[in-house]
Amino acid sequence: MAHVLIIHKVKDYLAWKEVFDDAASMRGKAGEQSYQVLKYENDPNKIVHFSKWTSLEAAKAFFESPELVKIREKAGVEAPELSI
Repeated sequence: MAHVLIIHKVKDYLAWKEVFDDAASMRGKAGEQSYQVLKYENDPNKIVHFSKWTSLEAAKAFFESPELVKIREKAGVEAPELSI
């Protein structure tokens, strides 16, 4: 079992959340088993995404995929910090 922690800023939380929610089935097919999304109290556009994955390899393959780069751009993600 692998866990992933991502901290990043977004341009607009509501716009990001819509794209994030739309990608739920894609994340699930890639191996995401569960997740939590938190926002910083003093900066609502700073997001914490903590998720559980079937394997480290599945998580890496998903987060390094070219398709995810496009999704991040669409969602307005600014320089994510990713820990697997």
